[in-house]
Amino acid sequence: MKEIIAPLYAFVDQYLYWLNLDKLTISVTDVIEIIIIGFILYHFLVWLKNSRAWALLRGLLVVFVFLAVAALFQMNTILWLAGKLFSVAVIALVIIFQPELRHALESLGRTNLLAAFFSRNLQKESPDDYTEKTTNEIVKACFEMSKVKTGALIVIERSTPLNEYIRSGITLDSLLSSQLLINIFEHNTPLHDGAVIVRGNRIVAATCYLPLSDNLRLSKDLGTRHRAAVGVSETSDSVTIVVSEETGYVSLAVGGVLHRNIDADFLKEKLNNLVGASNNASPLVEKLRRRLKDVAKDSKADNK
Repeated sequence: MKEIIAPLYAFVDQYLYWLNLDKLTISVTDVIEIIIIGFILYHFLVWLKNSRAWALLRGLLVVFVFLAVAALFQMNTILWLAGKLFSVAVIALVIIFQPELRHALESLGRTNLLAAFFSRNLQKESPDDYTEKTTNEIVKACFEMSKVKTGALIVIERSTPLNEYIRSGITLDSLLSSQLLINIFEHNTPLHDGAVIVRGNRIVAATCYLPLSDNLRLSKDLGTRHRAAVGVSETSDSVTIVVSEETGYVSLAVGGVLHRNIDADFLKEKLNNLVGASNNASPLVEKLRRRLKDVAKDSKADNK
């Protein structure tokens, strides 16, 4: 045991001497500060995860690793350029994410902080998992609409949150079924225009607005639905299905690539591989998730 502790103590004494462990004291104020900082940091990370900033953060981590390597090998020119661009980059980030920052501040102003601190985790329900039954219902609806040339745009959320697009539509939060999808996209109905967003096995929202792709390599005969499908697949890892109103063809957009005129078997295989596999959880995680969901339901029933 001494052989392990002695080198560790020597390391702390040599490199972490500034900690001054011998005189280290923790007061009640320090504990309160740690709790406050932890609470703020947690909600900041939750906000990052629920916005486009999460993908940006991962990109910034790659840049920081590159700069660390540059510092290690004393690449002074790269470090000088990075230092000059840093102040400009901070201003650019504020401008790019102005809508997300404004929404976060508005949400903070509307939130009861004490209630959120004590009851948020208990009352938050996790979305139902995506299943093979959901795939079958989507495929069935798409090819039923294809037969009668009913235009449709269905976005399936994966790991990248689509909250900014969900807010642009009308909230449904309904269990997904082929009949419901067909009714939503029926001609001259209030919800047929725009996109439907699917999270797990539920339709979260309809009539959602999506960004259009500016990819010049896309065919000129593609309409707004197809360009919107490619656009949202470029900004997220979502899977988007399009049913053409002119031809009845079914297409699939993933990662900025549009697969046109696909059949039911191809669509089913892609959905199971891309969406189903990413939502599979271990039995332990699944059991814990169901338990938390039951607790949330009991809590809501008690409040009523």
